[in-house]
Amino acid sequence: MKITEPPRTPEQRKADVLDRLEREIDIWVASADDEGAPCLVPLWFVWHEEAVWLCTRLTNPTGRNLRDGRRARLAFGDTRDVVLVDGDVATFTAAQVPRTAAEAFRAKTGWDPREDHASYAFFRVRPRAVQAWCEQHELPRRHLMRDGVWAF
Repeated sequence: MKITEPPRTPEQRKADVLDRLEREIDIWVASADDEGAPCLVPLWFVWHEEAVWLCTRLTNPTGRNLRDGRRARLAFGDTRDVVLVDGDVATFTAAQVPRTAAEAFRAKTGWDPREDHASYAFFRVRPRAVQAWCEQHELPRRHLMRDGVWAF
């Protein structure tokens, strides 16, 4: 999108966000430890039942931060087409993860963490806030979700 194009409506932005959640495979995951030290990594994900499902080891900083902090900020990589998702995190071991979520993750990524190392866990991120914009002219109406509810 160019700045000379008219801004997208909030409805179009929501549709674009939902499309990216369906088709993208990688998402940036920002978390922090209990001292506030940030950690930012890209992870595979799947959008399933109104939540982002991630998988990583509980033995690495991201896994520990997601489990202990229970919050995350997610973002897609393009700085000209920004999507930020702030969400609440729930942690599931391979034995606890809902089968449908694990199967959706496997179908999208081709990898089933349940069959990998025991330290892998699944993380469900339920969106609490979503922002989306392309260029400066879309900043004024970038808040698409607040308190877990779509703004329109």
